[in-house]
Amino acid sequence: MADQPIHIALTFDDNFWAPAYATMRSVCLFTQSRDRLVFHLLHRTLSDKHRADLLSIATEFPVELRWYDLDQSPLFSDLAQRMPENKRLSNIVYARLVIDRFVGPDVSRILYLDCDILVRDDIATLFNWDLEGSPIGAVRDTIGAWLVAGRDARGNRDIFDVASPYFNAGIVLIDIEGWRQADIVGRMEQAHVDGVMQRIYYDQDLLNLVFKDNWAQLPWRWNTIDPRPPHEGLDPAVLHYTGKTKPWSILTGMRRSVAFARFYRHVMTNEIFYDFARHRWKRWWRKTLRLA
Repeated sequence: MADQPIHIALTFDDNFWAPAYATMRSVCLFTQSRDRLVFHLLHRTLSDKHRADLLSIATEFPVELRWYDLDQSPLFSDLAQRMPENKRLSNIVYARLVIDRFVGPDVSRILYLDCDILVRDDIATLFNWDLEGSPIGAVRDTIGAWLVAGRDARGNRDIFDVASPYFNAGIVLIDIEGWRQADIVGRMEQAHVDGVMQRIYYDQDLLNLVFKDNWAQLPWRWNTIDPRPPHEGLDPAVLHYTGKTKPWSILTGMRRSVAFARFYRHVMTNEIFYDFARHRWKRWWRKTLRLA
């Protein structure tokens, strides 16, 4: 795989263009084989201005960008309308489930990345990881048992066994053929009919059900969940800001409440960082005044 393209997929809407930019730029900054990078961007409601920001990645680095407008996809629209709505993240969370339906026949392996991620090691190492025949590779979630079992570890026992390793789906190395054979959409539709989808944590729980005992466990440093300043001394390869405190908050950088917050700001670049701050501030006011 040394000379093969490194395919990376991200899913986002217009409210998350800046974190998507930061994730992509961090990949480029820490990857020496930049000319092998191919970003697959599954997006919704993306404005021309924010698309131009993302396009600038290909100006700064010799990478390829492939665009997939989900608003023009009957497949995604039908899927999102029929599944439970994620009010915090929007139904964009379901886009990763159909990655295999969008990418071309030249893609046999792809690395999915959430957009609340900072990469600080060569992504080629992760992309080339030996899955040893498993359809996916992922990192065990540090709070997986709490996510599936809830209060007093008694919830959803008819669905999950807390003794089974549970992975975080924010970073998933995907063998496209294995992903396709798993019939994720079919499994999701059946889970919806059975009432399971209405009880679980959206696509992450679903993927853990679909790939139960059939995934390769990757080292923790390739998905360091909810990283805090002490994690900096452990040399994490990928930081995944899953907590409520995000590195793109201006106060976060001042208080250093998450790992590499100041560095993240400069990976996003000052221009986009402050543009994103204004975007979020306007959005907050519109919601507060019930204009959106």
